[in-house]
Amino acid sequence: MPEVIAPAKPPPSASPYTRANPFPGRLVVNRRLSGPDSEKETCHFEVDLTGWGLSFEVGDSMAVYPTNDPALVEQIIHAIGAKGDELVPAARTQKSLTDALLRDYSITQPTPKLLKAIAKRASAAPLLQELLDPERKQDLDTYLWGMEVIDFLSEHPSVKFAPEEFVGLLTKLQPRLYSVASSLHAYPDQVHFIVDVIRYESHGRLRKGVCSSFLADRADNVPVPVYPSSAKHFHLPEDPDTPIIMVGPGTGVAPFRAFLQERTALGAKGKNWLFYGAQREGCDFAYREDFDQFKRNGLLTRLDCAWSRDQAHKIYVQHRLLENAAEIWKWIDAEGGQFFVCGDARRMAKDVDAALRRIVLEQGGKTVEEASEYVEKLKSEKRYKRDVY
Repeated sequence: MPEVIAPAKPPPSASPYTRANPFPGRLVVNRRLSGPDSEKETCHFEVDLTGWGLSFEVGDSMAVYPTNDPALVEQIIHAIGAKGDELVPAARTQKSLTDALLRDYSITQPTPKLLKAIAKRASAAPLLQELLDPERKQDLDTYLWGMEVIDFLSEHPSVKFAPEEFVGLLTKLQPRLYSVASSLHAYPDQVHFIVDVIRYESHGRLRKGVCSSFLADRADNVPVPVYPSSAKHFHLPEDPDTPIIMVGPGTGVAPFRAFLQERTALGAKGKNWLFYGAQREGCDFAYREDFDQFKRNGLLTRLDCAWSRDQAHKIYVQHRLLENAAEIWKWIDAEGGQFFVCGDARRMAKDVDAALRRIVLEQGGKTVEEASEYVEKLKSEKRYKRDVY
C-alpha cells in the first residue's frame, strides 16, 4: 500500500506498546516480487513480532514508523549552514539536529511555513512570493510537484536558518499505514506487507518514498517500529460460509492474501473469487505461487487477472468484472456474497464502482435509480466494503 498517515488506535491493556511507543519489530524478509523487466519495484517484507503482546485482524493495517534517509539529512544540514550537533526540540525533549531530522521531522514535503520563511528572506524568490497568494493555490500545487525541502534550500543558498528555527518550520514525521498481507493464524509472530518502493527523478535529484525506501534500503539492521491500526469496516464476513469477491490490483492485493490465509486456517467453506491486475503477467504477478497453491487447495474458487500492458489495448480489473457480470450478480444477489475492493481510490475504485453499478443495473434488470439504491443497500449492510487510498 502507498504511504498513508496512520490514525490513532487505543492499545490493548496487555501490551506496553502504544501508538506513541510502537513495538520495535525486526525485518526478517526483504524480497523483490517484481521481475527485472518491471516498471515497478514491488517488494515483500516480513517483520518479526515475537513478544509484542498486540494483535490484528486480517483487513487491518499496520503503522510503520520510518526514519529519514541519512544522506538527505546531511544535505539539509549542509544547506542551512549547520553542523548537526546543535540541540533542537524534538519529541518533548532535546536532540541533536541530525538525530531530530532522522527520526522526528518530515524533511521531504515543504510546509507553507517553510515556503513563507524562504520567500520572506530570499529577494530572488518573487515567483514563490506570488504563488503563496491564497488565490493561486492551484498554481502553487503545480509548481511544488516533485519539489522537496532540499530543492528550495539549494535554490536559495543565501537563506540560512538557525537549527531550532528550521525544525520549527517542519511537521512531525508520521507513521505510514500498510494493509497487512498475512494472517496471524498462518504466521503467529509476523506481519507481512507488499509495498511499491517509490524512486523517481525530479529536478535533477533522485527522490525516494520515506517509508518504502526505509524498508527496502535501511531496515535490515535497525528496529522497524510498528503498531496495528484497526479497519473494522473491512473484515471478513462473520459467517465463514459467505462467498466473497475480492478486487485488488497491484499492492491492493495485500488484504486478500491475508483473507485467503485466514480462511484456510479456519477451514471456512465460503467461495472465494479474486480479481487481480497489474501491468505485465511475466514480471508483475505478485504472490503468483501463493494463489496457485490456494487454487490447488480448492480454497480460491476463481482467479481472474487483468494485465494492462500485455496487449495493444489496456485491460483492467473493471473489464474483467464486466466480462463476468452474470456470475458476479449470482454470487451477490442469489448467494448473499460480499464484495471487497482495495487499492487506488482516484481511478481504480471509481471504475470498479461504476462496473458494479452497471452489473446490478443490467443483470438485475433495474433502473439507474434502483441500481444505485441496491448498491447503497449493499454498503449499509456491510456487504460492499472498500479500503481505498
